[in-house]
Amino acid sequence: MKTLIQFSSIILILFLTSCNQNPGKVFDETPTRGNIKIACDESFKLLFDTEVFTFESLYHYAKINVVYVPENDLFHLFFNNSVRAIVTTRKLTKTEEDGLMKNNIVPKTTVIAYDALAFIINPENPDSTILYSSIKKIFTGEYKTWKNLNQKSILGEIAMVFDNEKSSNIRYINEKFELNNSFPSTCFAVKSNEEVINYVEKNKNAIGIISVNYISDRHDSLTINFLSRIKVLAISSEIDDGSSGYYYRPYQAYIANVSYPFIRDVYIINRETFTGLASGFNQFVAGEVGQRIILKSGLVPSNMPIRLIHLSKE
Repeated sequence: MKTLIQFSSIILILFLTSCNQNPGKVFDETPTRGNIKIACDESFKLLFDTEVFTFESLYHYAKINVVYVPENDLFHLFFNNSVRAIVTTRKLTKTEEDGLMKNNIVPKTTVIAYDALAFIINPENPDSTILYSSIKKIFTGEYKTWKNLNQKSILGEIAMVFDNEKSSNIRYINEKFELNNSFPSTCFAVKSNEEVINYVEKNKNAIGIISVNYISDRHDSLTINFLSRIKVLAISSEIDDGSSGYYYRPYQAYIANVSYPFIRDVYIINRETFTGLASGFNQFVAGEVGQRIILKSGLVPSNMPIRLIHLSKE
C-alpha cells in the first residue's frame, strides 16, 4: 500500500509539474491543435481575419493569435522568435535564410496569393485615369502638381499618401522605381490603410496608396463603406504611352492576367522545426478552402485557376 501511495504521489507531482511548464510549449501540438502566435502584414487584415475564423471553426482545439503590424515590425517579430509564421509580400533574403539555418531553422515559404497596390483619389477629383509613366515621374520628383498630369486641372500640389513609414507599400515602390529610399517632398505616410482612405476622402489633391485587399471584396460591408468614400484610379500598362487607350483598375481579372502594373506576391513564411499548428494553418490557406476564401476576397489565389471571360464588341 505504501508503495502504491508513493507511486501515485510521483504521478501527481509529474502532472502538476507539466501543468506549470511554459504555456508557449504545447507538447501535444499537431497541425490542427494547439495555441500559437503569428504575425500578418496589416494590409491583409480583412482577409486573414476570415482565414483564421474559418480554420478555428473547423478545428475547435486550434487557437491562432494574429498580430497585424507593418512589414518592418513583422520581420522583427519573426527573427526574435516571437511568432511561428508571418504573412508578408517579400521573401527572405539569402542573409536572413542563412542566419536561420545556423540555428537549425529551415524556413518554409509558400506563395498563397497575388495582391496589388491600389491608387485612390477623392471622389470630387475629375481625373479617373493616369499613365504608369506619370506615376513614376511623381515618385522621381519630376511631377509635383496636378497640372503636370492634366493641364486643365485646378488642383494644386499632389499629396502622395502611404499607409505607414514601415509598410510594405513603401518598400515596394522604393524597389520598383529604384528610389534608393529617396522620396520627393510630395510623399508622406500616415499610420494605416484606413487613415489613407480618411485622408483622401478629405483632400481633393491627394493620391493614396493602399493594398487592394481593403477594397476588393465587394460583398463586405467595410469594403462597401470604403469604396463609397474614394475613387480608384485606372492605370495604363508599364509600356503604354497612352496611345492604346487602355487603362486598368486592380480588379481580380487584371491582376490574374498581369495587365495591372502594380502586382505583388503574398507569402506565408513558417519557421517551425516540426509539423505543428503553423504548418497546418499554412496548408489550410494554400489548400482548397483557404484559396476559395482568397478568391472571394477579390485577390488572386496562387493555387486556383481564375476564369477570364472575353466580351467582344459585336
